[in-house]
Amino acid sequence: MEEDCKPLLSPVRRGSYTHTGSTDSLDRAVRRPFHVEPRNIVEDAASERVTAEAAVLSSRVHYYGRLSASADRLLSPPDHVIPCPEEIYVYSPLGTAFKVTGGDGVSKNPSIITIFAIWNTMMGTSILSIPWGIKQSGFTLGITILVLMGLLTLYCCLRVLKSPKSIPYIDTSDWEFPDVCKYYFGTFGQWSSLLFSMVSLIGAMVVYWVLMSNFLFNTGKFIHNYAYNVSISDTDFGTNGSNRVICPFPDTGGDGRNASGISALYQLSGGNSSYYGNSSYYSDYYYGNSSYNGNDTSDTDLFDRWWSKTNTIPFYLIILLLPLLNFRSASFFARFTFLGTISVVYLIILVTMKAVRLGFHLEFHWFDSSEFFFPEFRLLCPQLTGVLTLAFFIHNCIITLMKSNKHQENNVRDLSLAYLLVGLTYLYVGVLIFATFPSPPLSKDCIEPNFLDNFPSSDILVFVARTCLLFQMTTVYPLLGYLVRVQMMSQIFGKHYPGFFHVFTLNVVIVAAGVCMARFYPNIGSIIRYSGATCGLALVFVFPSLIHMISLRRRGELSWPSAFFHSLLIVLGVANVAGQFFM
Repeated sequence: MEEDCKPLLSPVRRGSYTHTGSTDSLDRAVRRPFHVEPRNIVEDAASERVTAEAAVLSSRVHYYGRLSASADRLLSPPDHVIPCPEEIYVYSPLGTAFKVTGGDGVSKNPSIITIFAIWNTMMGTSILSIPWGIKQSGFTLGITILVLMGLLTLYCCLRVLKSPKSIPYIDTSDWEFPDVCKYYFGTFGQWSSLLFSMVSLIGAMVVYWVLMSNFLFNTGKFIHNYAYNVSISDTDFGTNGSNRVICPFPDTGGDGRNASGISALYQLSGGNSSYYGNSSYYSDYYYGNSSYNGNDTSDTDLFDRWWSKTNTIPFYLIILLLPLLNFRSASFFARFTFLGTISVVYLIILVTMKAVRLGFHLEFHWFDSSEFFFPEFRLLCPQLTGVLTLAFFIHNCIITLMKSNKHQENNVRDLSLAYLLVGLTYLYVGVLIFATFPSPPLSKDCIEPNFLDNFPSSDILVFVARTCLLFQMTTVYPLLGYLVRVQMMSQIFGKHYPGFFHVFTLNVVIVAAGVCMARFYPNIGSIIRYSGATCGLALVFVFPSLIHMISLRRRGELSWPSAFFHSLLIVLGVANVAGQFFM
């Protein structure tokens, strides 16, 4: 066997002579490339033997390989012998052909592109709930938790990124984190990682459905009011002026939702305040059935009946989105992913403009609350940790994203910079919305889980934001459904698309979950924190920490400080989940 691997001619060195051809991307010591016809490519179907042409080409390339060492380019195979990169396959001893994936032929991105790709992937619906999370935990404690959660999730993400390299004697270049979990924990690790990954994806799809219902309702309401010259400014709970801020869910003494205990809201008018407190209007407004506009007509009543945020809009979306989920490929929708970046940039501009116009409204109460403000430290802080777990969650795809980085030695630096950029974005939006919320006359408790709900539907700048986000989510939702289908169907049936009936049934279940939540519990803050804490328990805290400790122990390098720290991370993950149910 050793004789077959030796070259027939000794290597020839020619100074600085180099030959850069198609063979640069081939490692002949590892792979024996050859070309096979497409009908002979083996996927999940029964194996087929390699054609005679492929066998001849394999022998020819093998002959060239024996003429010279792999480091010598003088007698390397000419370009016409080596097929194109997309037509290169690896010959298995069993006689089957497997396509070569990866390698040097894959395009690599510079660090700046990688950093912003991670930033764009992580920026999602959670950014809309960051101000609400800061309110739930208190201003000072909220900022502290945001920084600490960013550092903890970054460390766990680095552990995930390095986990394949901790496995000795096995080529893990094409492995993902579920493969690492399967290696260490067997079938349990494989299926549990799949389960928690499904929780994050389906949770995101449910949040998307709730938000799309919200954005579609407000967009349609803006168009209707503009077309029929309908004004509801006199009945909205909130401030007067051109930069109105509303409280769509005030405490009117009925449900005790606001911890500050205020029983009425005040509408600011030229420095004077007038009393407003209409609990029946509050209920109708929150559920999208408001008709208190001073211009009631039968047409307006009919519009309010058929254009309801929770009663009708979630069902209208089925007509649009359910057919899109059944597409075999999601490549068409992937072309619109750039809209996510545009939407986030516009949100940052919107928040900046609102902050300049509203000014800062802050009072620091360290241990007691007032009518309009909360103490700086609140016991509801686990709600923010749940939101941030999903906000900083990228652990299930970070290995794939970093493979395209041109300089692999800078992975740690680039990932850290990406997390820094994400954390600064969350901090900027959360702090500005909380600090500029007009208190008084409104209580800080009026900040909604979706901070866009604190602006009336007649606000043109917010209308543009809602429209952009609605279109962006309409294109991203099928992509999320495609990821759910691929991961679930591949594990169960071994195929991405086992059949229309299987795919349609799965999509109906996903859509039904979104419709039910949008109909009966349209609180994206709670949905995000529950799903974030649940999926983060395994994929952020438990699995990365356990894998790292097991790897160190097998090498005999596990120390007590390291074991204590990573065990503490697991405890924090469990406490994060428990806090969502008891706080």
